[in-house]
Amino acid sequence: MQPTAWDFQNQLIAILNTARISGKPYIDVESGTLHRQVEEHPNPIYGMPVCCEVMRKMMRAGDSIVCEPPGGEGATLMIRYLV
Repeated sequence: MQPTAWDFQNQLIAILNTARISGKPYIDVESGTLHRQVEEHPNPIYGMPVCCEVMRKMMRAGDSIVCEPPGGEGATLMIRYLV
């Protein structure tokens, strides 16, 4: 079963909350890492676009894209979230 946007969003929220509790000012999240955390054997063709879309939608003021793959979607998209 393919992961949904909800699955990626919940995992990303958990990552951000963990960073916040740890007292970090920010955390860099890579789409490939997030995708593997949600789906043990990820299929990048199907799940990666959804993963990247969720990561972008979760951005707030002050967050920034650290690395963007060609085409904007891929396992190397990295976003710095301020926590």
